[in-house]
Amino acid sequence: MLVLSRKKNEKLQLGDSIQVTVIKVSGDKVRLGIEAPSDTLVLRKELAKLQEQISIEITEQSEDSDTLRESA
Repeated sequence: MLVLSRKKNEKLQLGDSIQVTVIKVSGDKVRLGIEAPSDTLVLRKELAKLQEQISIEITEQSEDSDTLRESA
């Protein structure tokens, strides 16, 4: 993991097309601005995990439905 220190209004570049700007620092919270192409999905980690869990559940339900149809 790369660890960087940034101050308000400083930026970092991720690849060729993603830029992250420190908008505000207040106590233990940091507000970030993210500029990325519209086809790039940007999610907070906890939402990405939730999305993955939901996707797994949907896949499992679909497989269960397929199994029931095959046995009928």
